[in-house]
Amino acid sequence: MRDEGIVVLKGFKDFVLRGNIIELAVAVVIGTAFAALVAGVTDNVINPVLAAAGGGGDILGFGFVILAGDASTFVNIGNVIAAVIQFLITAAVVYFVFVLPMNRLSQMRRRNEIPAESGPAPDIELLTEIRDLLRAQQTPRP
Repeated sequence: MRDEGIVVLKGFKDFVLRGNIIELAVAVVIGTAFAALVAGVTDNVINPVLAAAGGGGDILGFGFVILAGDASTFVNIGNVIAAVIQFLITAAVVYFVFVLPMNRLSQMRRRNEIPAESGPAPDIELLTEIRDLLRAQQTPRP
C-alpha cells in the first residue's frame, strides 16, 4: 500500500513538472467560459421558447404546479429540457473540438509508424552475407 502511494506521488510530481498543470489551468478557464456561454444561450433563448410553447402566459415557465396557488411546488420541465440541451451542446463541442481531432491525429501517427519486420533489417542481412563470403575466402580449399 505504501509503494502505491509513492508511485502516485511520483506520477503527480512528473505531471506538475512536465508543465501539464498550465494546460489543465487553461482548460479549466476555457471550460468555465464556455459553460457560461452555453448557460446564457439556454437561459436567454431556449428557456423563453420553451415557456412560450408551454402556454406563454405563465410566468413560471414550461411545467406544472402540484399545489394550486403555491409557486414553490412548480415542477419546471423547461429547466430540465434546457439542462439536457446544455449538456448536449457541451458534449458535442468537446467531441468535435477535442476528441475527434485527437483520434484522427492518433490514427495518422499509427499509419506513419514503420511496421515491425519479421526478419532482420536489409542492412543487417547484407552485412551477414559479406561476413559469410569473407569467411569462405579465408578458409583454405583442399
